Amino acid sequence: MDNFIVSARKYRPSTFNSVVGQEHITSTLKNAIKTKQVAQAFLFCGPRGVGKTTCARIFAKALNCDSPTADFEPCNECESCKAFNKSASFNVYELDAASRNSVEDMRDLVEQVRIAPVGAKYKVYIIDEVHMLSSAAFNAFLKTLEEPPAYAKFIMATTEKHKIIPTILSRCQVYDFKRIREIDIVKHLQYVAKNENVTADEEALRIVALKADGALRDALSIFDQLVSFSGNNITYESAITNLNVLDVDNYFKMVDYLMDEDSSKALLLFDEVLSKGFDGQNFIAGLASHFRNLLMAQNSNTVQLMEFSDSVKKRYIEQAQSADKSLLFRSLELTSACDFNYKSSNNKRLSVEICLMQMNTNFVWMKQRKMAPVAGARQSREC
Repeated sequence: MDNFIVSARKYRPSTFNSVVGQEHITSTLKNAIKTKQVAQAFLFCGPRGVGKTTCARIFAKALNCDSPTADFEPCNECESCKAFNKSASFNVYELDAASRNSVEDMRDLVEQVRIAPVGAKYKVYIIDEVHMLSSAAFNAFLKTLEEPPAYAKFIMATTEKHKIIPTILSRCQVYDFKRIREIDIVKHLQYVAKNENVTADEEALRIVALKADGALRDALSIFDQLVSFSGNNITYESAITNLNVLDVDNYFKMVDYLMDEDSSKALLLFDEVLSKGFDGQNFIAGLASHFRNLLMAQNSNTVQLMEFSDSVKKRYIEQAQSADKSLLFRSLELTSACDFNYKSSNNKRLSVEICLMQMNTNFVWMKQRKMAPVAGARQSREC
């Protein structure tokens, strides 16, 4: 039986160009190699799963590559690159600061720095989760970081930049990684699905990207989970079922009921959502996002801010045309307030039901207000 390799490892980038959504970082690192202006220390910071450690490894490999490409990518053909790909390089060291965070561990690293590289230009030290180092370890590392040998390069990665002491920050070039856009995650998942002979609906992949919250590694893990659940055919229905995501149809129905002034159907729909095991706060937060999207759909210039397929965008535009802008604003305020106060409420279900009835009252009031001038004009004609 073949050993299964998770997608996050199997499709881990090996070149700068294959890194997803961090072009501002990769282009700067390549230019540093091109101009031979490579700093002594780098700090890669940002959310989890966005490519910090991956970029550190590619950068370390590129620094010692004997014959880089015209685009200053590692060639993966020289002895240095081959040794790195086999995890057998003597010139690249990876330290997990989460498990080796004592001052003794840092002193051992400082002793290693004194040894010159073998068959390469640089010795590169990658320190992951550097914020986990103790204060004593930081202080033991400080002098070496300030005045290292010319052949020593330090690349540190962290998800909590604020925990790094200022004396360390001032000695590093700081690179801020950003959350990966949903559209970029979807494109990468489509590439992975094609390579794995998996048929996946675009809407299903958008659900995965939304669930991953900007972390590509999380998205690939969720993708593997869906493949295990539904085989080589990932549909929108299987995605929302497996990931326990509320179908957007529920929000369209809810707004239709509110605009039709049918509070009973709105409350019954909410009861149906709860009976399926969904949390009330997830529902009200999703409804708030739905009202936000309706506001975006009312203006042709802001439609692009909605990251949905064309078919779903069309549904938003159609529903937005029949909704009053001021009512959408008021509904967004009510749902946001309900979401904010949900955890502190003693009767959580009631708080959501009150929010729904308040929105229904607003829609009724607006309809009566629009009809009032018509009724007044009719009476004046009769007189």
